[in-house]
Amino acid sequence: MMMTPKSGLFLASCCIAAIASVGSVFELTSGHPQLGDTPTRLILIASIPLVIIFFVLAIRNSQSNP
Repeated sequence: MMMTPKSGLFLASCCIAAIASVGSVFELTSGHPQLGDTPTRLILIASIPLVIIFFVLAIRNSQSNP
């Protein structure tokens, strides 16, 4: 199984979304998010499904390219 540039892009996007979700959780638990509650919650809500989607796309892409 080889990693293609497209798979690498999906994995990089997955990592960025994961970092955003973890950062949002820490910001919300601190009590005073720098961006405010609503934008931080929206980032968290959007980034969790993106992590899963990008990870699955990376796996499927690498499996389809032998």
